[in-house]
Amino acid sequence: MAPHLDPRATTGASAPDDLAFRALAGVWIITGGLVAAVTGPLGLEHGSWSAAFQVLVGGVLQAGLGAAQHALAGPRASRGTLLAEILTWNLGCLAVIGGTVLAAPVLVDFGGLLLVATMVLMIRAVGRGAQGPSWALWTYRAVLLLTMVSIPIGLVLAHLRAA
Repeated sequence: MAPHLDPRATTGASAPDDLAFRALAGVWIITGGLVAAVTGPLGLEHGSWSAAFQVLVGGVLQAGLGAAQHALAGPRASRGTLLAEILTWNLGCLAVIGGTVLAAPVLVDFGGLLLVATMVLMIRAVGRGAQGPSWALWTYRAVLLLTMVSIPIGLVLAHLRAA
């Protein structure tokens, strides 16, 4: 084995750990684009917000965090951890969007908690055995922290809009 190769790439895994993150992110980006396209003609009240959330949180953030976790995690995350991350992230996004559209802030709160749970799992997955440049690790952690801080702000806004 050449010394420059990533040992995780030679373990015989059939696909990178971030493939599901990237595939689901693609679905979110496409559906976000479709929502954006029909928002005006259909007069969807939360259409532009939903489209932006789908593309940015469901799509871009999920793909970026999944790829960064794959690149930075020292030991590979277990399949159970990956499945938990994927389920909590995507169900959280669905709950936030559904709760916003239905003016059900409790559902938005539940979605926010699921997103936080995902990020806690991601922080743990890229723990002390992290590999890669320190700037990448700190950027990954900063994005997770910034996202965690923004969630309560969004939850407060959801409650104010529903009142």
